[in-house]
Parts: sequence; structure tokens; C-alpha cells
Amino acid sequence: MAKSPQQPVIQSILDDAYHKFKNDTSGKNADYIPALAKVDSAYFGLVVVTPHGKIYTKGDVNQPFSIQSISKVFTLALAMEQKGPQTIVDKIGVNATGLAFNSVTAIELNKARSVNPLVNAGAIATVSLLDGNNEKAKWSALSAWYDKFANRKLSVLEDVYKSESDTNGHNRAIAELLTSYDRFYGDVDINLAVYTRQCSVAVTAKDLAVMASVLANNGVHPLTDKRLMSSDNVSRVLAVMTTAGLYENSGQWAYQVGLPAKSGVGGGIIAVSPGKFAVAVFSPKLDSAGNSIRAQKAIDFIAEKLHANIF
Repeated sequence: MAKSPQQPVIQSILDDAYHKFKNDTSGKNADYIPALAKVDSAYFGLVVVTPHGKIYTKGDVNQPFSIQSISKVFTLALAMEQKGPQTIVDKIGVNATGLAFNSVTAIELNKARSVNPLVNAGAIATVSLLDGNNEKAKWSALSAWYDKFANRKLSVLEDVYKSESDTNGHNRAIAELLTSYDRFYGDVDINLAVYTRQCSVAVTAKDLAVMASVLANNGVHPLTDKRLMSSDNVSRVLAVMTTAGLYENSGQWAYQVGLPAKSGVGGGIIAVSPGKFAVAVFSPKLDSAGNSIRAQKAIDFIAEKLHANIF
């Protein structure tokens, strides 16, 4: 395992990042989901967790918000553990689209159709691959899996779930289109409901950093010492995060920051420095691609100070 940064150094860097970007008000909340538009945009929380289970925090780290697309990382991890990594390649795909996270054009332009598990098309298809014959069974297994990573029982923000369910026509169209190409693997209603529910899970910045720390620690949970994923699957999940974690800005992120990461339109971003640390930042205001502006800046700052760029 790579040597983790010294403890006082991490806290000092978190403090510096918080104060450096605290007053940055650029961007805007996601507004296509009504419940997200209402979230206080002033929230700003930063958390680092090391492979030894040390947790460092600054700001609004216990404020719940919806996990949104960061959930895709952990659903991909479960699908990979259940079905094996080759199934993901064969039935979903692992190439970046270079287009928006909810792009229908990407489906039509790419012969593989769903392309990768971190955009909406591939993510909904990944849910359809999971074990379980009905919505209850599938959700029970998936939510229990999330709980293992968070090391606590997570709940669903029902207002967000209702808000997303009432406005998910675009995702339904994506699922139906994939079905027409034989790239969807179950009932549309069941799997769309599970997907919408997974995006509505309530997390804090601390939860996300703890969840991501499993990936930083090669599949073993730093707080429980239990292995949740195979080492091979961790490396594959991190590879997809590197190429597609920040949507169409993933290349720019890899070039600038050099860490596998995943964003969500709820305002969270996780990033992983393998063997060294996991970081999560929550700040609701987004750029045009759907990535938190302050979270990107803070993680860039932290990664640079800790010499974490994997390249």
C-alpha cells in the first residue's frame, strides 16, 4: 500500500481548501429536478478518509443531500461483483461518450448503444443487469450494498424520489430505446424505479468519503476491515471513473487533477487516490456539465497539495 499523507498535513490542507473556495458562488443548482433547485447553495463540506480509517472533515459534512449519479459507481461495483467484469464490457460497454450524461444522441451514434455505466443510459441498463426478479428484491439487495460501503443504514429522500419520478420521461425514453436495441435486460418500469430510487439516496459528504475509501483501499473497508470487492474489480471501476466520471469534462479533469472521480448533480464529487485517500466534497452549484464547481476546485487543490495525481 502506498504511504498515506501525514495526518496534520491533511487537516491543514482541508482547512485551506475550505477557506480558499468558501466564497466562490459561481454556477447554479440543478433545476430540472425541482427538489434539487431548493437545496441551499451555500452548503460546503469536505472530507478525506485514509485507508487506515482516519477521517478528516471541514464544513457542512453532516448535511444530507441526494447522491444522484455518484450512486452509479457503487451500482457498477455490485453488477461487476455479481456478473463479472466481462459482462459489463459485453452488455453495457466502458467507453466514454464525450456527450452529456443524459444524451440520446450518444446511444444512436455508438454501435454499442449504452456505452458506459456512468452515463444515464448505461447506468439504467446496469441496474437491469442486477440480480432480483422484482423491484423489492432488487432494491433490497442494492440498498444493503450501499449500506455496507457507508457503514451505516442510508435512507431515501422521498421528496427527491417523487420529484425525479414525476420528471423522468427522458430516462424512460432512454430505457425504451435501449430495449429496442436489445441493450436493456429486464422490465423498464421495475428497473427505472430502482434507478430513480438509487439516485435519491440521502448521503452526507462524510458518507461519500467513507464509501469511496473502499476503492482507495483496494476493496477492503477501512472501518470494518471487510473485503467488499475484488482487487481486480476495484481497478476496473476506477478506470471507468477516470474516463467517464465527470461526463464530457472527464478528459479535462484527468488532465488537470489526475484522479478517478465521480460527480452527481446533487452537488457531490468523490475522488480516489489509490492506497492514499478518498475525498468527497459537497457544494450544490454546478457547471454546465452537471459537476459541482466548488467541489472540483477543492479536490484539485487537495490533490495538488498531497501530490496525488496518479499520472
